Amino acid sequence: MIEEMRLRDLGVIADATLPIGRGFTAITGETGAGKTMVVTGLGLLLGQRADSGAVRSGAAQAAVEGVWLVPEDGPVAARVREAGGDVEPLGDGAAELYLGRTVSSEGRGRATVGGRTAPAGVLADLADDLVVVHGQSDQLRLRSAFAQRDALDRFGGDAVTAARAVYRSAWDTWRELDAELTTLTADRDGRAREAEELRAAITEIEAAAPIAGEEEDLARRAERLANAEELRIAAVSAHAVLSSDDDGPDVVVLLAEARRALERVASSDAELASIGEQIADLGYRATDIAVALSGYLADLDESGPHELAAVDERRGVLAALARAHGSVDAAIALLETGSARLLELDDDGDRVERLGVQRDAAAADLDAAAEALTAARLEAAARLGAAVTEELHALALPDAKLTVEVTPSSTPGAHGRDDVAILLAPHPGADPRPVSRGASGGELSRVMLAIEVVIAGVDPVPTFVFDEVDAGIGGAAAIEVGRRLARLAESSQVIAVTHLAQVAAFAGNHLTVVKGNDGAVTASSVRRLEGAEREAEMARLLSGLSDSDAALTHARELLETGRGAH
Repeated sequence: MIEEMRLRDLGVIADATLPIGRGFTAITGETGAGKTMVVTGLGLLLGQRADSGAVRSGAAQAAVEGVWLVPEDGPVAARVREAGGDVEPLGDGAAELYLGRTVSSEGRGRATVGGRTAPAGVLADLADDLVVVHGQSDQLRLRSAFAQRDALDRFGGDAVTAARAVYRSAWDTWRELDAELTTLTADRDGRAREAEELRAAITEIEAAAPIAGEEEDLARRAERLANAEELRIAAVSAHAVLSSDDDGPDVVVLLAEARRALERVASSDAELASIGEQIADLGYRATDIAVALSGYLADLDESGPHELAAVDERRGVLAALARAHGSVDAAIALLETGSARLLELDDDGDRVERLGVQRDAAAADLDAAAEALTAARLEAAARLGAAVTEELHALALPDAKLTVEVTPSSTPGAHGRDDVAILLAPHPGADPRPVSRGASGGELSRVMLAIEVVIAGVDPVPTFVFDEVDAGIGGAAAIEVGRRLARLAESSQVIAVTHLAQVAAFAGNHLTVVKGNDGAVTASSVRRLEGAEREAEMARLLSGLSDSDAALTHARELLETGRGAH
């Protein structure tokens, strides 16, 4: 909802603040005073193209500022935060949003969103969630086939909503199965090649039978075998020192002699006895080491050139695996996962058959859901067309007939299998045409008013702006336009630029654009009207004279009629 808007140096308006607020606001004023600048300014705040021609003569730039009341956690506030701006919390889930736009006389412009500079495109992104503008030169809110279908679905209520949910679920199921089957069959040759390559790789890896950590063990063995002679000489020398096969003394013998020498006197000195025990331990350890060296030499003697060749050959096999698969560990992993994948690929034929059966069943469910959705839409379309036609008859279009056409779509999708078009026949015998082309400029706003009134209860919009909704009508028809604007204002904020007192009478808030002239420059301002001032403006709208007794009397009668509508 727009709380307030300020215009500076826009057209003939020098500086004007429009207090708008809830309900129905009517904007009136003399011809040339600048009423349309209100709509122009609002358009700038909604991201419409900036035109330097709108800058007031002699001014450097035009500026428009607006304050909106929005839900603090709603989509508008979220989009504002994405753009780097923010909203001002007011409590109870509400917040204020500040938007601004400037246009220089050279055509340059700047937009602000929530206190931060932003591209004008951000304003346009916010527009659909903030305001709907209906004017003779504006595109319709329901201009797209998608929007018309969505409006019908909302009007259709629970019946259409439930049918659409069932259809969407069936569509998702069918689409998933169809995509899987299409992928499976389309890439059958590729999957066959994958299976062949995987089978060859598994055969190669199984033949090699690699073991985790085997490469490191083979490297150690190869190093040992390559240096076997040097290792043997060193081990023999060490063994000879510890435990010689000759008659000469060795470490084991010498330690034994030292131990026996101390044992003879150990009972006389505990300290010396302890040293003797340490020597005994050294003897045992020296013996163990000598035995270990003997075993090492025995193993080394059993190894020969043939074992080194076998190790090198095995390392070559593993190196080939590593080159083919990145590493031996990767080859081992492929052996584990590839078998399962190969089973899956070999099962393609059965999978295609199973998926085909499942897809056919899903398609049958989808057909049934689509038929149910179409039936619900057709019923809602008949009600919507009849309700809008009734409204049109009261809005001085007595022969007009609006129909909502539901036809098979050439591109069925997640939304169903229906195309929806809102058509208008302005008089008997006329072929129904899309509503944007079936009504004249003067009729178009009334047609959209009728549609908005009918669907307002199920498709709410925060703010409606109607520019020249009363073009080409008067009298009782104008009163009906005012009455319907007031009805629409029960669920939405409504702003109407009008030149008819019969329409303005139903507004709870009446603003007038006042043109001033100091003899050199024309400058307009905006004033809120109440009491006698409002009666005088109503009289002027009725007769051109603000002080005519007859016109004032009629104005009071209209205002009384308007108050009765609230």
